Parts: sequence; C-alpha cells; structure tokens
Amino acid sequence: MPADPLSPFSATSRTWFSQSFSAPTPVQARGWASIAQGNHTLMLAPTGSGKTLAAFLWCLDRLSRAPREGTSVVYVSPIKALAYDIERNLRAPLAGLQALGAAQQIVADVRTGDTPTKERERQRKQPGQILITTPESLYLVLAGQSRERLLNVDTIIVDEIHALAPTKRGIHLALTLERLAHLVTSAGNPEPQRIGLSATQRPLTEVARYLGGDRPVEIVDASAKPLLDLQITVPAQDMEAPPPSARMTTEGAKPDGGGMWPLIYPKLLELIQQHTTTIVFVNSRRLAERVANQITELAVETKVVPADIELVRAHHGSRSKKRSRQDA
Repeated sequence: MPADPLSPFSATSRTWFSQSFSAPTPVQARGWASIAQGNHTLMLAPTGSGKTLAAFLWCLDRLSRAPREGTSVVYVSPIKALAYDIERNLRAPLAGLQALGAAQQIVADVRTGDTPTKERERQRKQPGQILITTPESLYLVLAGQSRERLLNVDTIIVDEIHALAPTKRGIHLALTLERLAHLVTSAGNPEPQRIGLSATQRPLTEVARYLGGDRPVEIVDASAKPLLDLQITVPAQDMEAPPPSARMTTEGAKPDGGGMWPLIYPKLLELIQQHTTTIVFVNSRRLAERVANQITELAVETKVVPADIELVRAHHGSRSKKRSRQDA
C-alpha cells in the first residue's frame, strides 16, 4: 500500500477528496490499493466507514479524466431504496469533480422496477456513465435493447453482498454477472473488475468465491468491533400494567388510552430534540408511518415545531417514487 493512499488518483480527485474529508478511512486506503491494481476486490468494513466511496472514487476518477461512451460502471443494490440513496449520495462528488474541471459531466442513471418507460427510453438512447440498478433490472437490461449500453462496462459494484450470496436471487445475479462479462469481452473489451461491499459478510472466503466465481479476489478486511454507547430505557416500571399517559396540548392535558406507545412518544421527541439526527427502528411499514405521524403531531401540539413542519418522516420500501425523490 502506498504511503499516500490518494497517490494513484488524479489531481482533480485528490483535491476534491482533501476538501471534503480529513483523511481516508482504513477500508478506503486499503481498498484503493487493491482496486488501483485491477484486482477483483471484496471489502468488509463497518457501516459508515466509507466503503461505497472506496468503491466509487476510483471509477469516478477514471471517468473524470477522459470522456467515455456508454456505461462504464454498474452498481447493483439488493433493494430499490438503497439504489436511490446511492444516486443521491453520488451527487456531491459528481458536482465537486465537475466544478474542479472534470473532462466530462458524469451522469448516474437509476434503473429499477419504478423507472418510468420514458426514462428507460432516455437511458437507452443517452445512457449515463453509471448505472445504479437491482439484480432483476440488470437482468432485464441485458435481455433487452438497452444491453448495447453495457458493452464498455469496466467496473461492477455489488453492495450488501451478504444479502445476495446465499439466496436464489444471488444465484440469479451470479449468472447475470457472467452474462455481462461475456457481453463485454465479446466486444473486445477487458473483463469488468468486480467489487463487493458489506459490513456483515461471513465467511469472507466463501463470499469472495461468490463474487469472483473462478477468478481470484483480493479480500480487504477492515472490520472492527463497534463502539457502542448503549442504554436500555423502559417506558414504565410495570410493563404489564402501564399507567395512562396525559399528553399536553394547547388546550391543556389530554389523557391517552393505555398501552406503551403514548408513554414512548414523549421520550422519542425528547431524544430527537437533543440530537441532530435520530433513527427510530420499528418492525413494520404500518408502524413506521404511525410513529412518524404521532411524533410529528406531538411536536406540533407541544409547540416544538410549527404546524407546517414535518419533523419525522417514515422510510420503508413501500414509499412512492415521488416521495422518495422529495426526501432525497
């Protein structure tokens, strides 16, 4: 690994990264060393450690140096919501590289089951350099008229690979990747480099075998024990017989019925006020919507926020495409 992990990159990419981050994370430094050598690479690192940027920055660097025709990078996500999140997260580096003088404007297309026909046709005629998609949609692209856009693909990124490797979807994706590799090499181009990402993949040797098939794969294990600040708080001393709550409104105390949630909402609102970002996990889509609505309603009633402010938003796989883009 070079003394400076950014040394393989162009001046444009090094400048953008230095302006945006204090230093590369371990998975980025070690991952770039492997990726820059052209190795198929499997990266394991904790959530929030910069794995996705570790995979994408080398691709963006190459795209920023010289214009390219067709799609160069295929990113595969097991879920649609993550695909849209990735497209949103790429906006900052893409805009930053463009502002610093990238050779071309890099466009990222999202292709999922929600993509309108008009947008699919636009992508077929004017494909972006990056295709963000799901296993099923990638299969459909390969089977349709849009497969011509994939002839020059040089990098395939498989995110959350642990969710795919042991499943039937994973087997189907493995076949799709082989078809894609065959399409590219049949056009006289080198076989695409494969990059796998996950925070929980095990055993690494088996996942690496899944990613590469019969190809050697470099494993970058930057895993670390999570640093947890854990507190367990219960809403009532007697969980079997919780007392009724009294929710404050503009008209005074408003008694709620029994149950735990009326006791939980005020505590959640308190924590939200104390922190910049708060994530509340629940076990169903319906409950996610209800909790978001109730906390927002409580915040308005207690004058934490004005009535026109949506303090909490639900995030789940059933959100409409329009709402997902609004949240992005």
